[in-house]
Amino acid sequence: MIELPVVSVGGEKVDTLKIDEAWFGGRVRKDLLRRAVLMYEANRHVGTAATKGRSMVVGSTRKLFRQKGTGRARVGSRRSGKRRGGGVTFAKRARSFRRSLPKQARRAALDSALLAKFLDGEAIVVDKLELKEAKTRAVAAMLGALKVNGMNCLLAINEPDEVIWKSARNIPRLTVLAAADLNTYEVLKAGRLLFLREAIQSLIEARKN
Repeated sequence: MIELPVVSVGGEKVDTLKIDEAWFGGRVRKDLLRRAVLMYEANRHVGTAATKGRSMVVGSTRKLFRQKGTGRARVGSRRSGKRRGGGVTFAKRARSFRRSLPKQARRAALDSALLAKFLDGEAIVVDKLELKEAKTRAVAAMLGALKVNGMNCLLAINEPDEVIWKSARNIPRLTVLAAADLNTYEVLKAGRLLFLREAIQSLIEARKN
C-alpha cells in the first residue's frame, strides 16, 4: 500500500491517501513504458522532409552527347544526380512515422507510469484549488509553497477548467491536463505530478471498477 501526502495549497499536510499497487497493475512494466514513449515521440515526428529526385527535376531527358567517339566520359541526361542542377541520387520522400499500440497496452503503460511516480515519491495530492477568477499569482504561490517551482510539473484536474487553465498558462514548465486526458509521455516527462484530490479519486474509482 502506497501512502501519498495530501496537502493544502499552502503546502501543509492535511491528510494521507492510500493507494493499492494492484489498482495500477501491481508493478512497473518498463517494456510497455518504452514502447509507449517511442510511439508518442514518433507520432510527434512530422515526416515532411523531401528532396527532388531526377524524375522531379525540370529538364530534358535527352542524352547530352553520344556514348562513344568523343573522348569524354559517358553521361546521361542533365537530370542526373552527378550534374549541378540535377536530381538528388537518393531523394527523401515525405512519409509517416506513426506508430500505434492497442488500447489496453496504452492503458497499462499509463498505469505503470503513474505507479512509478507514486513509488518514487514524485506525486503530490493537493486537497483543493479554488479560483474564482484567473490569477496566475495564485497558482505560482501554490507551486512555491509545494517547492516545485522551476521544475517540470503536470497538474491533473478532474475535468477541464478554464479558470485554472488561464491561471497556469503563463507559468513555464507547468502543464494542466484533465485526468481523462493523461498519457504516458506527459506523466513520465513531468518531474513532479500534482493531483487535485478529486482528480486522483476519479482515477482510482475507474480502476477499481
